[in-house]
Amino acid sequence: MSDGEGQFYSVQVGDSTFTVLNRYQQLRAIGSGAQGIVCSALDTVLGIPVAVKKLCRPFQNQTHAKRAYRELVLLKCVNHKNIIRLINVFTPQKSLEEFQDLYLVMELMDASLCQVIHMDLDHERMSYLLYQILCGIRHLHSAGIIHRDLKPSNIVVKSDCTLKILDFGLARTACTNFMMTPYVVTRYYRAPEVILGMKYKENVDIWSVGCIMGEMVKCSVIFQGTDHIDQWNKVIEVLGTPSMEFMNRLMETVRNYVMNKPQYPGVNFAELFPDWAFPSDSEHDRLKTGQARDLLSKMLVIDPERRISVEEALNHPYIHVWYDPGEADAPPPQICDKQLEEREHSIQQWKGRKRYESCYLHSQQIEQSPHVCVMSKRKSNVQCLFYVFLHKY
Repeated sequence: MSDGEGQFYSVQVGDSTFTVLNRYQQLRAIGSGAQGIVCSALDTVLGIPVAVKKLCRPFQNQTHAKRAYRELVLLKCVNHKNIIRLINVFTPQKSLEEFQDLYLVMELMDASLCQVIHMDLDHERMSYLLYQILCGIRHLHSAGIIHRDLKPSNIVVKSDCTLKILDFGLARTACTNFMMTPYVVTRYYRAPEVILGMKYKENVDIWSVGCIMGEMVKCSVIFQGTDHIDQWNKVIEVLGTPSMEFMNRLMETVRNYVMNKPQYPGVNFAELFPDWAFPSDSEHDRLKTGQARDLLSKMLVIDPERRISVEEALNHPYIHVWYDPGEADAPPPQICDKQLEEREHSIQQWKGRKRYESCYLHSQQIEQSPHVCVMSKRKSNVQCLFYVFLHKY
């Protein structure tokens, strides 16, 4: 049913009510997760299918607010063919006081990588999908953005094999003077340095890509731990106990725990990823199998100091056949607030952060309104920033 002004209408989608602009019709649920619910829809203005994501309780607490804020900012800033494109942002609420719901409209893809992984992929398609993932994270890393939650469900594809990375709720800009939270990446794709509470850098995403590639080959999760301790056990049982050089970089309590575990020699990669798991109908396929296994052995390395970088992965023979400088070396996104991640405030402490104005496209008219200023003293500034952004976007 349409609201009083006729600009929005509400529709029940599963257990959630979507209140969307009239231009978005034929809503149908296509996915859900911790961050929100996604529907496909027809944009009757542009005449194209789109994905409409309703963020779940974005202002429930400071963590939810910052994740929603981060996702909106990064989607607005990035511009790469392998990153999902933000088309529109809106809220059905008419005032800052009422503002609770946030909707992101993005381009619609055909399927998630979860579905593609279980198909019978040949080397050409597998290497091309991996190339596109690497191009996307190379674009993010060029601006110091670490995705931190790469997994098959956060990667979407079209039937023509084009691929895009999405879901930036956990992505963050990298800094050198703070400890990043260990709550990142779905457990199965979580890098050893994250499991063990170490500082980490961009190639934490490469570990996730290696896990995804391994899953493509074997059609099953490579390291399927039941909790973070079991996840570490699964990793070392397969890859072997790490070197003392790595151990010495651990916190003392963690090092003592790790060193008291049984010593594992690790499984040879030829045994872990045997020839029969790969396409092998020709000499060309057998050559590609060797290259694919070599790439896996360089990405699935426990010690991040010895793990391949995204640039090195893009130049690996298995991937480099697709190399296009316009895709692999695209200009980095311009992130306006480089220090956002260093600030860990309560919701109320976000008030008055004027430095975000240029990045979030504040409306000068709304910003100077006494009515909004009075309400902003009672509402989270994160919420205020969203509200002003939405009315300007």
